[in-house]
Amino acid sequence: MGLHDTMRALSDPTRREILQMLKRGTMSAGDLAAKFDMSAAAVSRHLAVLKEAELVRDKREGKFIYYTLNASVLEEILLWVKDLRGDDDHVENL
Repeated sequence: MGLHDTMRALSDPTRREILQMLKRGTMSAGDLAAKFDMSAAAVSRHLAVLKEAELVRDKREGKFIYYTLNASVLEEILLWVKDLRGDDDHVENL
């Protein structure tokens, strides 16, 4: 994972919305696609970008693919921003 990939993934509002949905729990690719007014292929591409950035993990079960949020990457970015700012406060205060 590179910072560039993560920032590129987070720059898109659709991908941020997908992350918000996954914050509530694991969802199938089909369930995620049903929430958007775009083709399943377009949602699949967004999921691929999120996966490349390691912001989500996927697991195949039969013919379904399930996605979960990988919050550890987001935590790393928050720590990096905190360090960049030079704050002595906790990350929660950003």
